[in-house]
Amino acid sequence: MANPHFQNLILWAGNTVATKHKKDMPMFAPYPSDQTFYMYHNDFMTYNSGDWTITTTEAGTGSATEAVTSSAGGALLLTNAAGDNDLDFLQLKGEAFKLSTSKRAYFSARFKVNDVDQSDFVIGLGITDTTPLDTTDGVFFISADGDAGLDFLVEKDNSATSTEDVATMADDTFITVTWFIDPDTSKVYYSVNNAEPVAVANTNLPDDEELTLSFGIQNGEASAQTMTIDYVVAAVER
Repeated sequence: MANPHFQNLILWAGNTVATKHKKDMPMFAPYPSDQTFYMYHNDFMTYNSGDWTITTTEAGTGSATEAVTSSAGGALLLTNAAGDNDLDFLQLKGEAFKLSTSKRAYFSARFKVNDVDQSDFVIGLGITDTTPLDTTDGVFFISADGDAGLDFLVEKDNSATSTEDVATMADDTFITVTWFIDPDTSKVYYSVNNAEPVAVANTNLPDDEELTLSFGIQNGEASAQTMTIDYVVAAVER
């Protein structure tokens, strides 16, 4: 899979908009391989359950499922069983990402949840954990049952820099979330729907753990909830 390039590392990216997120986020992948960044990207045109560590609770009726769903560009649909607090979390096998305050890193995903007020959900990078909603290390977006607000956390050893309500989610509506590390400013930035990035402190950057891609959903009531992931991408400077 091709690795991305930051615009300031190449001359012909074709992007002349002088804003932070257009200048320094990886925007293009013109080469089949690259020694500058390592990357994982998935558009979910196909899905192999063997690639993932799957944590599931099925106390209610039915069974949790993970399956490719019809969508332009591909998408993965997670569907829970119908019990309160039933859940389905996926974490890419192998903790392949190591963050550092001195290296650029980037994460982006586009996803939706059918009922944002009756779901807990998370998406980002974290340690492999059977309780991703209560992880101790990671950089991720998260929302709690009963709240349509989406929070952004940078967490190390259970100490988090938390930014609440970076977006208000809507039922069954796609949202694009992004974060990246900029060593030049010693900050972590987040962006929602490709808006101008917002800086937060890197004090709690989890730089002492290998991390992996992590996402999933938990029911907030006795009703099967769904999460649809259009794509995920993560890249870290070597």
